[in-house]
This record gives sequence, C-alpha cells and structure tokens, in this order.
Amino acid sequence: MARLVAVQQQTQPSLSLLPSSLSDFSGTRLHSQVQCKRRVWKTKGALQVSASSSKNILIMGGTRFIGVFLSRLLVKEGHQVTLFTRGKAPISQQLPGESDQDYAEFSSKILHLKGDRKDFDFVKTSLSAEGFDVVYDINGREAVEVEPILDALPNLEQFIYCSSAGVYLKSDLLPHSEVGIVWLQKDAVDPKSRHKGKLETESFLESRGVNWTSIRPVYIYGPLNYNPVEEWFFHRLKAGRPIPIPGSGIQITQLGHVKDLAKAFIQVLGNEKASKEVFNISGEKYVTFDGLARACAKAAGFPEPEIVHYNPKEFDFGKKKAFPFRDQHFFASVEKAKSVLGLEPEFGLVEGLADSYNLDFGRGTYRKEADFSTDDLILGKSLVLQA
Repeated sequence: MARLVAVQQQTQPSLSLLPSSLSDFSGTRLHSQVQCKRRVWKTKGALQVSASSSKNILIMGGTRFIGVFLSRLLVKEGHQVTLFTRGKAPISQQLPGESDQDYAEFSSKILHLKGDRKDFDFVKTSLSAEGFDVVYDINGREAVEVEPILDALPNLEQFIYCSSAGVYLKSDLLPHSEVGIVWLQKDAVDPKSRHKGKLETESFLESRGVNWTSIRPVYIYGPLNYNPVEEWFFHRLKAGRPIPIPGSGIQITQLGHVKDLAKAFIQVLGNEKASKEVFNISGEKYVTFDGLARACAKAAGFPEPEIVHYNPKEFDFGKKKAFPFRDQHFFASVEKAKSVLGLEPEFGLVEGLADSYNLDFGRGTYRKEADFSTDDLILGKSLVLQA
C-alpha cells in the first residue's frame, strides 16, 4: 500500500517584492463586427459537486509552475492536497515574496505520493487505497495515463484536466472557440497536433461518463515558467541586444498569467456549470509579436528595444528554435469562461510581465541560459544586406 508523507521543508529566508512596473500598454483587442444573439451555456448532464466542503484532492504533478500556484490556493481553501510525483524535485519550495509563516503553513499541510504515473498497477493500487474525491491532472499527455486513475477511483467526484489550446486546427477564422456562436460550430481540432494526446484524453473522459472539466490554456507566462516565453525576451533585453522577430511582427498571439490560470482551476472545482465542459483560459487581450517585445521591455524597465524582422525560410537553424512562439496568428476566445465561470483575469499584460520579471528573472533566476546563436545568424545576414 502506498504511504502518504506530510512534507515539512526547511524554511528559507523570505524575499521582498520589487515594485511592479505598471503601464497603460494594453495590447490588441479584436472586436467581431457580427451581431449575434448571446449564447446561453448549458451544462451537459452535470453532476452535483460541492466545493464548499473540504475535499481530498490529488494533483498529478504539482511541483512545477501551474501546480505550485494551484496547490497553494487549494490548501488555503482548506482542502487536503496530495501531489503525485516521481520525487525527483522538492515537493515544496518557498516562493519569492512568500512569507516564512505562509510557506511553513503550506509545507506542513501538503502531502506526497511518490510513484511513476506510467506504472499503471501502482497507480491503481495506491490511489484506490486513498480514495480521493477530486483529481487535478496537470501533467497528463495521453489518454492511457488517465484510465488507471479512473479505474482506481470509481466514486471520483470530479476529474479536472489541463489540456491545451494547441489542439485547435489552424484556421483563418479567429479567435479559436471551444464552442461556436449561433451560426458556427465549435472550432475544429487537429488530430495531428503534437497535443493530440490531450485531445484524445478529453474524448476518453467523455466516453467514460465521469464528471470532468478540461482547461485549454493558450501561452502561459509568469514566475517559474519552465517554457522560454517571456524569458526569451528578457535575456535579449538584459544583454542590450536587438530582438529578432519572424515575418512582419504583426502576428497576433495571446498570453495568460499562471496565477489567473490557477484561479480558473479553482473556479471549476465543484462547479456544476463546469461539468463535462471545456474552457479556454488566457488573458482577455491579444498582442502582436512586436507589441510583446515592447511590453516585456516596459514591464522590466528597459528602453524600447530594437526589433529586427527576418524571413525564417532564409535560414537553417537546425534543431534550434529561433523564436518561442508559433509563427502565425494564434489566440482563443475566453468569453465562455467569463460567462459561465465569471472569469476576470487579474493581470493585464504589462502588469503580469512585471510580476514575472520582479519575482523571477529580475532576481537572477531563470530556467535556461541565454543562447544567441540563432540571433547571430539572423543579425549577421541583416548587417550584410544593409551593407
């Protein structure tokens, strides 16, 4: 039988917050010119789950990025929270700006179940022994990884899944929508997407008849981000280098702050309106690539950057990624989440980027060292053309 261990980490010195650099920069917001009736969202066979009482909650993952912020919110709401991980990373860590008292309280309450989720026999045995009420699956990629969890927990009240807006099929009609407006069907999904496992997981959850909710974030940013989203820009700004951006730079994208995402995960817990539903979660506004570069500079207190545009087809970068975003328009509607869940993102883009910079990169912490090799190829050719 698996054993749960309450993890008490040694308290680290608290770190003070640096002031955020606020701005009136608001990105780009698109407004549809089509007048249509407001869609009334209906639940599909909703099951009654109350979040007002304390729940025994399992988080698959939970020691990186999204799970770090989600687990804290759940513990603060009085739930018993267990993290299922392989035990390769510390179960808890004191966050920048987190008081010693808050960290001590959190770390004394968080529980750990060590194991490999791909060891399906262990998953079934250990989870059935604990009888969790709710599962948050933050790191699941394939439907086959979810089946043993459901088998182990026949009385599960809710399964909340972290999917991705990357499941949508590339389209000329934007924003991507999890359900369509009056005269349109929900947006097509891409069965060949690198996120197809997440799409298959959503279908599997529906086929099992369980009470499930799926969250589809777009690009996520914020402190502790392990994907080089804002960090990519911060490295170049700090080094005083030009920012190489593919194409015209007017490609439109969308970012959502990790803390707003964590709150959305809380909002679906025990919410009968979220039963068997999919929600896009991100910031309300959209931004161009060029605008994002300028927003990062403004948020971190750097001068407005020099932006160099290039044609990616003229370069062979090998296996290296020259830019952290897909070179296309990519953004999703969050109207359903606003209407059904009452989603109100706390962070505007510049404010959110300032929060990320002040609590992470600005303190000298980041996930990847700077690599300007692809930049040098681009800038070298640019200088030759200018000469």
